[in-house]
Amino acid sequence: MFPESILPGALKNEDEHRRDMCAVGRWIYDRGYVASMDGNLSVRLDPRHILASPTGICKGMMTPEDMVITDLDGKKVSGRRNPSSELPMHLMIYQHRTDVNAVCHAHPPAATGYAAAGVPLNKALLCELILSLGCVPVAPYGTPGTPELADSIAPFVDGYDAILLANHGVVSYGQDLMTAFFRMETTEHFARVALVTEMLGKQVLLSSNDVQKLVAARARYGLQTAPNAGPEFPVTSENAANTERITLTRRELEALVEEAVKNDRARQ
Repeated sequence: MFPESILPGALKNEDEHRRDMCAVGRWIYDRGYVASMDGNLSVRLDPRHILASPTGICKGMMTPEDMVITDLDGKKVSGRRNPSSELPMHLMIYQHRTDVNAVCHAHPPAATGYAAAGVPLNKALLCELILSLGCVPVAPYGTPGTPELADSIAPFVDGYDAILLANHGVVSYGQDLMTAFFRMETTEHFARVALVTEMLGKQVLLSSNDVQKLVAARARYGLQTAPNAGPEFPVTSENAANTERITLTRRELEALVEEAVKNDRARQ
């Protein structure tokens, strides 16, 4: 059972949710978070129904009448269009998180670049990210439009509010559509900042003590954030050396191996 206080229907009616979906669709399109007909949005209308964006339409060009209502199994209840083939990912999130009433999936370029590289956004670089999200892990690749996609993020949903989808994009979610969108925006903003520090060749991370203070401050700011209980919890200045990436060419690696073999033979 869902407490009435967390249901979006207790605050907004269906028409308002349809208009909100159109507004957020325009935002993610105008910001370049999606191209063409990419991305999808949804809102939990009540304990049994989901309002979803349709497939085959640019998210910046949707009208309220384009939205589709489905049940929690993804079966269409009403609407002239069909829901996105990625709706099962949304439904899985709703099933895992009763506090979540909206889901946003998009392909923001910088964050999607990290997803394609298999690199999580898990460094304690920005205090704002620690406050609002903690960190953003990378889920293994799952083929879009298949159960693989929902299965790939299942281990992360309870502990995080945004997830990088390997070789695909980003999914974020929250108690309402605005929160889900803002978490998408925060993820992309942090990815851009992290990328700049990598280009500059220097990253000054916050300490574990700094992170603990920020986590404790969430309640003071009224922020409801998933626990980040997994291994992706922000990398701080104390343990950054253990996660530093070293890049070698194939020739450099072969030379190191050859040198190690020579030294081993010499010792024998």
